[in-house]
Amino acid sequence: MGDEWPMGEWLVRAWETGVVDERERTVITGRAEGRTLDMIGATLGLTRERARQIQNQARRRLSEMADIVQDGWRETTRAAGTGPATPRAAFAAALGVVDHVALEELLAAAGLDVPRTWAGPLRGWWSADPGALDGALRRLVDTAPFCGDDLGRAASEAGLPAGLPLAWLLSHSESRLALSSDRHWVRRKARGRDAAYLWLLEAGRPCRADELLTPMAATTVAAVREALRRDDRFRQIRPEGTWALSEWTHLQASTYATAVEAMIAVVTESGPLSRARLFARVTELYPVTPWRLKQCLLSNQLGETSDGLVDLVSRGARPFEEEEPTRPDTMAVEGEVLGVRIPVNRDILRGSGVNVHTWLTWRLGLRQAPMSRTFTTPGDHSPLVVRRGTGSAQLSSLRRHALELKVVDGCVLAVLLRLDDGTARVGHGCAPDTCPARKKQAATPSTSNV
Repeated sequence: MGDEWPMGEWLVRAWETGVVDERERTVITGRAEGRTLDMIGATLGLTRERARQIQNQARRRLSEMADIVQDGWRETTRAAGTGPATPRAAFAAALGVVDHVALEELLAAAGLDVPRTWAGPLRGWWSADPGALDGALRRLVDTAPFCGDDLGRAASEAGLPAGLPLAWLLSHSESRLALSSDRHWVRRKARGRDAAYLWLLEAGRPCRADELLTPMAATTVAAVREALRRDDRFRQIRPEGTWALSEWTHLQASTYATAVEAMIAVVTESGPLSRARLFARVTELYPVTPWRLKQCLLSNQLGETSDGLVDLVSRGARPFEEEEPTRPDTMAVEGEVLGVRIPVNRDILRGSGVNVHTWLTWRLGLRQAPMSRTFTTPGDHSPLVVRRGTGSAQLSSLRRHALELKVVDGCVLAVLLRLDDGTARVGHGCAPDTCPARKKQAATPSTSNV
């Protein structure tokens, strides 16, 4: 019968001559267009479950007739769908059929499915592994950043098939890649760091943090430094303080990741040293300022011997303890309650920790580094965490509070920390007449139903 009824001709005839009835054609066409069973059912005056039954009924009838017309069509279909995504037309060619909407039911009957992407199901494409395309797209994202002209090459190396509607996928609001103003593809959630990477790559030399402000679209040098420190692709060149790519192995760099690490290594090797000799030795290995070297002494691994030398705590030295800093005007204490006023900035709104004055950590008893203390908050909020490092103090987990309070950049958060029970509360600390959030709300035109 296969010689008498070529499958391509049979599939069209089955659709046009009533083998598949009108209601089944409506369901099949709607599903191919991406409509849900609920939507199709509403159009036909049916329940979602009844629409599903009609689709399965048509699929079963088409696949049974295909079994008669062409032996091994399922195996041929699966072999054609081994890649992350194959267009429907390619399956039609493999089976020798007309590229018709009814073919989608045969593909589903053979165990194939529509590939998944960040933009949703990729209609018109099929695969035996519907998650493979998402994996290939992730590999493409991992290769970023790259020049716009290199998109085709990068897509091919990531295993994406030719003909894929990349322009549509990458322009989607959920795309993990974005096209920068200079026509480079960067990761949407790391566009600043990716832009810095491309800038350094093009410059071919280390750059100062202020040179990277514009390409990273950053507002402060501190924000640039913080972003680059979190990314292994960058490293800081001492003593100049410039930033370079880690892949530039020709540039000389310290073998130590931090000044603290260098200081501990010197003391471990040389034994107890005076501060002057220790600072001189560390500066040779990791050039930093004397102020930073003094901060390093707060490491919980370093301490002072009875004769005033610096040695390891593990060898019996008494840990250094930070002297009480001057309390800033933004902090207050009353009994067992500490109050802190914190200006809202982009770091808080995007979930990063915010630097606070070291008086807070001193008052909390965090006088070596690293040390931290956690304060629980009402409801299901994450606890607030105060951390003391050798170089700074931070307060984290304020983002959700800021969002719930509807504060904006420039507002002030009032944080109350109770020392007796380890709880915390966060409130809106702006004066009503100077609050940026209230001013912004007042400037927004109100809408009303006419």
